[in-house]
Amino acid sequence: MAEPSRLPIEHCFCHNSDCPDRGKRGHGNVYFRGHSGREKLIRMVYCRTCKASYSERKGTAFERSQLPPEKVVSVLQHIREGCGIRATSRLTGVSRDTISRYIALAGGQAKNLHDELVAFSPSNP
Repeated sequence: MAEPSRLPIEHCFCHNSDCPDRGKRGHGNVYFRGHSGREKLIRMVYCRTCKASYSERKGTAFERSQLPPEKVVSVLQHIREGCGIRATSRLTGVSRDTISRYIALAGGQAKNLHDELVAFSPSNP
């Protein structure tokens, strides 16, 4: 399975709260610069404006994940399909506490995405 976090640079933005270009997608202020992780598979994003760098996974359910991305996706798919935490734990081999943590991370990410999409939706359908 391909790395789920492989996004084009146009989808990335600066997360630094002090940066004037914070949250601006496709603004041209960020670019990929180096790799991180055990196998150097995680790309690092660098902001030209504030000189900050961060992982492409920042702000996602994959941020600081020790599980392989395929396992995280599997856990979240089981939850999405209605499996409980205990059943998901048995089926995926991931602890219940870890599953709860990923549910909270994915829920926060889903809320942020919803807020962003609602902000750009037209007021009159």
